[in-house]
Amino acid sequence: MSDLFHDEPTQAEALPKTAPLADKLRPARLSEVIGQEHLTGPEGAIGRMVAAGKLSSMILWGPPGTGKTSIARLLADAVNMHYKPISAVFSGVADLKKAFAEAETMARTGKQTLLFVDEIHRFNRAQQDGFLPFVESGLVTLVGATTENPSFELNAALLSRSQVMVLHRLDDAALATLLARAEDIMERPLPVTADAKSALISSADGDGRFLLNQAETLFSITIENPLDPAGMAALLQRRMPVYDKDREGHYNLISALHKSLRGSDPQAALYWMARMLVAGEEPLYVLRRLVRFASEDIGLADPQALVQCLAAKDAYEFLGSPEG
Repeated sequence: MSDLFHDEPTQAEALPKTAPLADKLRPARLSEVIGQEHLTGPEGAIGRMVAAGKLSSMILWGPPGTGKTSIARLLADAVNMHYKPISAVFSGVADLKKAFAEAETMARTGKQTLLFVDEIHRFNRAQQDGFLPFVESGLVTLVGATTENPSFELNAALLSRSQVMVLHRLDDAALATLLARAEDIMERPLPVTADAKSALISSADGDGRFLLNQAETLFSITIENPLDPAGMAALLQRRMPVYDKDREGHYNLISALHKSLRGSDPQAALYWMARMLVAGEEPLYVLRRLVRFASEDIGLADPQALVQCLAAKDAYEFLGSPEG
């Protein structure tokens, strides 16, 4: 039979068998992107741009594993633009010049370029300024991806020429959909019980890539009976908390601790404090913030709060970890 009658290979079929599961499950259309419907849906900012057939420069800001790279690639396909990806981790001025020269060549053929810059916050201020004339002239449509707050990490001039799109962590329903797609492509269910699958979803903490990497490990084993939560935990590595001690994760968690205390929610306050300590935060830093809270936020409403915090600080300094 003629090749004309053969079906086009799917994205998963076109990839080598050794490709990671996360690559095999990369969406082929914007409508397949999971968990970001507030942006990619018909009423979302990106969905409206695609419907109009014209993109503006944008910054995709969100946690790891939420689909930033996939969205950028699919945007170029959706509006028939040349897709040029670079990484700020591995690229310098010479690479940027090559990218802009390539965009000029494509422009002469009548095709616009979508320049995707992964980890754009890694470029210094001078390098970020280098984008401005090319973005202003329309030679490239810039799509930057970052896990850091753009207001802190990107030049004001670059931000004024871009829209910031905030991607959300994937919720449990979105992660469950990802696992269902993984089971479909592997043509068998995960070798875990229902309780273990729920624990697996919870452990991902909204990171789709991490979840699929864990699922790939589970698919690679051969066992007679499905694993329960304890058996699965013994097999898989524990996810390390996302926490940058000198960057945004640090301030997000201490802010969450303060808000929980102000809301009189002791369970939430203990949770956020535990997350900081497990991630390696210095306990004396947490104690300093609690002393400040006892003084500034509680004050005369409970004068003993400050006494208790100072006593906890003294006890920790005297005993050290873990007894402190």
